[in-house]
Amino acid sequence: MNYNINNILKNHGYNNGAIEKSIHLNLYKAIKNAIINKTLDDNFKLPSSRLLAKDLEISRSTVLKAYELLVLERYIKPKLGSGYYVTSSKLKKNKYRLVNYSNKGNYPSTSRRGNSFRQNIQLINSDSEKGIPFRPGLPPLDVFPVSQWKSLTNNYWKNVKPSQLSYSNTVGLKSLRENIRDYLKINRNINCNLNQIIVTTGSLHSLSLIGDALINPRDEVIIENPTYPHAYSLFSSLKAQIKTANLDSQGIKISNIKVSKPKLIYTTPSNQYPTGIKMSLERRIEILKWASKQNALIIEDDYNHEFSNWENPISAIRSIDNQDRVVYLGTFNKLLHPSIRLGYMIVPEYLIDTVTSLYEQSSRFVAPSQQQVLSDFIEKDFLNKHLRRVLEVSKERKEIFCNSFDELFENKVSLKLNNPGMHLIGFLDNSIEDKKLAKFFKKRNIIVHALSDYYMGSNAQNGLVMGYCSVNNKTIKETIVKMKQAYDDYLSLL
Repeated sequence: MNYNINNILKNHGYNNGAIEKSIHLNLYKAIKNAIINKTLDDNFKLPSSRLLAKDLEISRSTVLKAYELLVLERYIKPKLGSGYYVTSSKLKKNKYRLVNYSNKGNYPSTSRRGNSFRQNIQLINSDSEKGIPFRPGLPPLDVFPVSQWKSLTNNYWKNVKPSQLSYSNTVGLKSLRENIRDYLKINRNINCNLNQIIVTTGSLHSLSLIGDALINPRDEVIIENPTYPHAYSLFSSLKAQIKTANLDSQGIKISNIKVSKPKLIYTTPSNQYPTGIKMSLERRIEILKWASKQNALIIEDDYNHEFSNWENPISAIRSIDNQDRVVYLGTFNKLLHPSIRLGYMIVPEYLIDTVTSLYEQSSRFVAPSQQQVLSDFIEKDFLNKHLRRVLEVSKERKEIFCNSFDELFENKVSLKLNNPGMHLIGFLDNSIEDKKLAKFFKKRNIIVHALSDYYMGSNAQNGLVMGYCSVNNKTIKETIVKMKQAYDDYLSLL
């Protein structure tokens, strides 16, 4: 690490005006004080003697003398071919507080909006970074074509122009938006103007921008019940008046909702989250007519359409909207991998300026390098090839998961098999609380979600939401064995 530590040294007694013969002692004491006071942490790599001498405008031999004294007293240690590092041997005997906060005084109060978001964050599922099996919402991570993506990335940086390193268009690169437009036209029968497509980091980012653009406290928002917890959390944080709509075999039931002046309807029609219900075409038409009558907008979260519309596809609500009343949300995070952080939305014409202004004054834009690589990935047909591979692998893993699960659990947890997405629901006996069981599994590094967390009100169902396609066949089988053992251990504690 080529840190410039001049400021640290001055704060701990270094004087560049010291008598020449004592400069090394002055430097030695300054570094020693910085180590004792934990300003320089254990295992911190000090600048090379040559670099520190240059920064302090002293001779290299002077720095080496100071370093030798520190090594002798075991404040630092040399590593062959690497440099000098702070050692903890002295720190264990010296416990100092870096800063005294006893007289910190008063701070400004946080905003009502900030408090609202902080209070509602508990509604969002938060998972350990370590656990992958069987977290819902993850695609087959191990089949992502890393070599292709790396090649496209290297090609971008090989040919990048200085002008491309400046600020970028907030709504996204034109090339990517054009490819998204063509992709949606073929896969979802959606036609829209290019200026309506806005590139974001994913569905939640899109939803946040729309919420900020439209929702005032007490505005009515209709949400499916059960629903995506992040959406419910967001609208709750915005102080919206949330009206829940139950589901039937055709999707969200909207006709009997008691509302006065609703602004938004949030729905996941292609693959209702988490139940997997696919909204019928008749119900999609009904919702469009209802929203028109109420002067409301529809947010169509099509987060999983690649998985749910490959066979027997139904047109997106946006594709049959002739009033520009649907906000369409899409994401590549579910198809490629979550860490890519790339999504998009189609917004009604009248909202473009408002959403763009909010975007530009917050996160500004998505990294152009990522956008261009994804654009090339689509244009070279890598996305379509990857999609086919993902669907093939997911189908195989679903079968292996179901067979292994049924064999071990023997119907003690009843699987719902008709979910077309990337997860399955296992229903539990009412004597077992899904939230407590999910927490118990998490301690064993098995990530599942409690089905009841997706519900609002008292009609919650009891079960587990389990992703099945993020890990390979061997890991699926091994994890189900661990899962059954954890399940038995949990029951023994009841």
